[in-house]
Amino acid sequence: MRIEHIETYVLKLPSPRAYLGVHDDGWDPRGSAEYTVRPPWRSLYSGKFETTLVSVHTDDGIVGWGEALAPVAPEVPAAIIDRLLAPQLIGQDPTAVRPLWEKLRGLMRERGHLVGHQADALAALDTALWDIAGQALGSSVTDLLGGRHRDTVPAYISGLPVPTDHERAQLAEQWVDRGATRIKLALGKGVDADLATFDAVAEAAPTVGLAIDAHWAYSLPDALRLGAELDARGALFLEAPLAPEDIDGHAELVRRVRTPIAVGEAMRNRYEFSEWAVRRSLGLAQPDVARTGITEAIDIATVLSAQHIPTACHHSVGLGVALAAGIHVSAALPHSPFFEYQPDTVGVAQSLLRTPMAIGPAGFQVPTGPGLGIDIDIDTVRHLAEEA
Repeated sequence: MRIEHIETYVLKLPSPRAYLGVHDDGWDPRGSAEYTVRPPWRSLYSGKFETTLVSVHTDDGIVGWGEALAPVAPEVPAAIIDRLLAPQLIGQDPTAVRPLWEKLRGLMRERGHLVGHQADALAALDTALWDIAGQALGSSVTDLLGGRHRDTVPAYISGLPVPTDHERAQLAEQWVDRGATRIKLALGKGVDADLATFDAVAEAAPTVGLAIDAHWAYSLPDALRLGAELDARGALFLEAPLAPEDIDGHAELVRRVRTPIAVGEAMRNRYEFSEWAVRRSLGLAQPDVARTGITEAIDIATVLSAQHIPTACHHSVGLGVALAAGIHVSAALPHSPFFEYQPDTVGVAQSLLRTPMAIGPAGFQVPTGPGLGIDIDIDTVRHLAEEA
């Protein structure tokens, strides 16, 4: 079996509700064709769900699917695949997943492109190769990774995308009624404001474990104050409290705060995670499989296990392929406490599949079919790519 051709698809999909809800001032970003910043956060966001899909076709008819996390500018990883990576795969044995991973990673490594869009593009192809290998062998990706530690991956609800604490508390109660046991709050809006939101939700849903995503918004003194208050409240974790490059600051936070400090979505490989782990700068790792690929995600978790750091895969606007890949990796890891359930993303993610995955606010059932175990609706994908 050989790789015959590779196709990329740039998707920009509308949604019933903007990812993470309207801006704090009430503005709905779905009405804009431009990328915008959501103060006080710094990152660019799109009013649509944007992603890069890739299909790898073999000469015996097997098609593997991959996805690069590309919340903005999905044209960039698509161009990298088309121009730099795909030509190196034509004619190769797609089941030689790790040798091909090493080959592709080396193409631009010495030029400083082991991270960023290059890594995102490589992640998509790596996932597609695992999908092909599983289909060829009649095994799920989890089985190829050595077997599953769990048939259902526990979930936490990510974000309560409504504008007031009163509405967030009401929404939390609704999630509890649907079976949710953990909720992460999308905050970073000031220590006092974050704690007020935490307390309002905790009062309304006292049985739920709560975490905060601070979106890299705080200085070390403010993060220490927030962390101390979260310690007293028994928070699940504090995610992205400081600037993403501040390894020493995070290390001090880990030393002085009991609540696990979670980071990882900005990183792409074991080398980055290894430095954070050795310097004791994180307590919970959050690699995103659509930015690392399956091969590197497993290697990252192995490196972290030497420091007894659990891995809880990140997931934001990745669609059905990325979601399936993250579930498989989460099931294959011995120390993976939960996986991110994005309410705004799930419906859009499932729209690309002929048969939806069995997932809900309490957890994700691990697909059991060969490869990723999902059936992509190629006609829908092609139609949406034409509209992007």
